[in-house]
Amino acid sequence: MRGSLALAVWCCCVLIASLLPAQDGAGLYDRTCASCHNGGNDRAPSRDALRSMPADRVLAAMETGPMISMAVRLTTADRRAIAEFVSGKPLGQPLVTTPSAKAMCPAGASSPLTLDGAAWTGWGVDTNNTRFQNTAGIGVDQVSRLKVKWAFAFPGDIQAYSQPTIAGGRVFVGSAGGKVYSLNAQTGCVHWFVEAESGVRSAVTLARVGSASAAFFGDAKANVYGVDATTGKQLWKTKVDAFPVAGITSSPAFYNGRIYIGVRSGEEASGADPQYECCRFRGSVVALDALTGKQVWKTYLVDEPKRTTKNKAGAQLWAPSGVSVWSTPAIDGRRNAVYVTTGNNYTDPATRLSDAFVALDLNSGKILWSRQMTPRDAYTAACRLPDKTNCAESNGPDFDFGSSPILVALPNGKRALIAGQKSGVVYAVDPDNQGELLWQTRVGKGGTMGGVQWGSAADQNNVYVAVSDIGRIMLTYSTATDADPKQGGGMFALRLDNGERVWYTPPEPCGNRARCSPAQSAAVTAIPGVAFSGSVDGHLRAYSSADGKIVWDFDTAQAYETVNGVPGHGGAIDGPGAAIGGGMLFVNSGYPTAGGMPGNVMLAFSVDGK
Repeated sequence: MRGSLALAVWCCCVLIASLLPAQDGAGLYDRTCASCHNGGNDRAPSRDALRSMPADRVLAAMETGPMISMAVRLTTADRRAIAEFVSGKPLGQPLVTTPSAKAMCPAGASSPLTLDGAAWTGWGVDTNNTRFQNTAGIGVDQVSRLKVKWAFAFPGDIQAYSQPTIAGGRVFVGSAGGKVYSLNAQTGCVHWFVEAESGVRSAVTLARVGSASAAFFGDAKANVYGVDATTGKQLWKTKVDAFPVAGITSSPAFYNGRIYIGVRSGEEASGADPQYECCRFRGSVVALDALTGKQVWKTYLVDEPKRTTKNKAGAQLWAPSGVSVWSTPAIDGRRNAVYVTTGNNYTDPATRLSDAFVALDLNSGKILWSRQMTPRDAYTAACRLPDKTNCAESNGPDFDFGSSPILVALPNGKRALIAGQKSGVVYAVDPDNQGELLWQTRVGKGGTMGGVQWGSAADQNNVYVAVSDIGRIMLTYSTATDADPKQGGGMFALRLDNGERVWYTPPEPCGNRARCSPAQSAAVTAIPGVAFSGSVDGHLRAYSSADGKIVWDFDTAQAYETVNGVPGHGGAIDGPGAAIGGGMLFVNSGYPTAGGMPGNVMLAFSVDGK
């Protein structure tokens, strides 16, 4: 099965399934697979061969077997539809995504949520994005005693990619399947759940709005939601961008009655198709009224694209384009500014706001200043394929920012904005002097999924930086990649004032573990005396802030008995990091993108598991 079945459904004709609307298996097959499987390709089994397989076997290959990297962008429903269509047989078990009655909290257990002393809200625990939890309820001497208290599984999902939020004795988390849950932090029972239109990768941000506590989040179809944090009742829903593959990875930042959020797209992947008219997406930052969801302002970070030339396949090309905002905004009340880091362009000519720190006025969205770190970076997925029809002449290097900016006070009394880039360089710029460069320090070699991927954490003295540097291995007949098990990883502490290295801890080797990478792509989380880093190898490790020694190491890639009764298994840790508060640590495990291990659990840790 591991050989031919790896190509049985996707093979060479994979055209990023996330670009397609949900549809039946026949439609998906015709759009993405028929040209190979109906065309006699030696590496793609025929339809007759596929019909001989049980549907459950095909589904397992897509969700836990050799086709994970190629099928990860499909929705749960689409994977199941394809499995049933190509095999011509029904799946053995229906998928139940609604929590069972036993998984729900007892009646009367949902008292009004209070945000007094909220433990962790949004992406970065505070509006500065420090990811530093000063009141963890877990002492440095207790970290080595952390054990799993409970596990919660996301039904039907193969990845867990939303940053948990903690407040009022609850933990809030989104899922790839489009559900957002409010769980009891001590037991994991479900207070409420809501359905979004698409996967929810953003963190849930909590705030007091009017007379109620509200929860805000975004989804993969560029919708932003406001719901009652106590009950889950929807207060409003706003679509912030109508572009077909626009979406939200950025987490909402709340400040003075407004929500600030960035908009990204999947068009970089669309460019892999030579027939695609590349490219017209425009990255932006949006401000919404937190009470009503009405747009206050929207600032595009690239000009309106215009027709340029046609590519060799005859498709119309457009420029400029791109400059997605993957990062979560940081808020500067002193300067009345909101800060973001930005993505690359998709087409030439590259523009000045790509791969940059950008400051915008909180009231109007006017751009106050910008500081670009990598000029001439125009890139699409075509640039790593044999057919480079839609690859810009500048051809990357795809060194955009996924890391959110961290606003810190320096020991010398000045301030800095700090973020690591996929180039492998960490930068500090001066928010009080038009983004003037303060220091830069190289920590990795960089790459398309290299350098610093999802972010760092900072205390009063240091910034703690995990290095991704995933080595990408192209899969035959596919736009997907697996990770090189011998490349990536490493943990640094750098001084805030000058970027000098305080310590470095090398990565742990993978050994013979399947779908393993030592890359440390996930966002870092810190508490006094300890920094936590999750790895694509499935481990969550705690490092001493003083010298970088590993003081705790837990392998999340295992099966769990879950509190909601759904089969659960951990995998790679990527994207979000740990959230800590109230004496507990929460982390998501499972991330098959670029070769990592699939998984579908959120794990709750406490000292001695009590």
